Amino acid sequence: MSDDFIREGELTDIRSYPAWAQDLVESCAETRERVASHELFHRMRDNELDANQISTFLVGVWPVIEQFPQYMAQNLLKLQYGRARGHDLARRYLIRNIRVEQNHADHWVEWAVASGVSRDELLYGEVPTETHALSHWCWHTCERDTLAAAMAATNYSIEGVTGDWSALVCSSDVYEQSFPLEVRAKAMKWLKLHAKYDDTHPWEALEIICSIMGTDPTQRGVSLIRSRVLKSYEYMRLTLDYSLNAEQVATIPGQLLSLVYPEERKRAA
Repeated sequence: MSDDFIREGELTDIRSYPAWAQDLVESCAETRERVASHELFHRMRDNELDANQISTFLVGVWPVIEQFPQYMAQNLLKLQYGRARGHDLARRYLIRNIRVEQNHADHWVEWAVASGVSRDELLYGEVPTETHALSHWCWHTCERDTLAAAMAATNYSIEGVTGDWSALVCSSDVYEQSFPLEVRAKAMKWLKLHAKYDDTHPWEALEIICSIMGTDPTQRGVSLIRSRVLKSYEYMRLTLDYSLNAEQVATIPGQLLSLVYPEERKRAA
């Protein structure tokens, strides 16, 4: 009996996927939810973040936004047309979406500028280690891991939970209304696109992963996929925690932002 996977049900119905994939999604759900419902996004939705917090977030996540087409390009190098159905699906998916991600980078810049973060600060500013770790992780997994594992870490995991938190921020118009009318549409373009666009995009990635892995993969293979998904969530949470809690100390131009958390300052006092 063949263990090839060909989806028959709805793309966005988890029951359309092999049992191992259903179990994997369920086992990672709690960790995903901790990212999707992070306090930073609740405060963003309610327009309760201060200038330092929003700046740290926008500058800290920028390397991932800017490099995302490159992550996909690295995975594209692993493909050979006609080798397998999963490879053909991945090839179409990656080629189609590399250009889309470039547009998303433009929208992130508009969001930052509307939030008081200059283009130069975004492109050339110092990125705290805690927030830079996510982009280093994405680059590492796409460079070194298998196609399925790397896509699980990026196109499924990161893009999937990004759709979740973008929808949370957009669930109220409080944040949107905080921007002046003349820049409001540009400021919200990235968030609104991801709140809708990523509803299906990560599911397409999951279908590709399952097509590569088949219906009866090895336990080692499944464990690798699961570890990559969880690792991405963990690095995302590290970024969010830092953006919400880290202190930015006004120092002389050119110095790094402080990497000391408020709790650590209290213990050291």
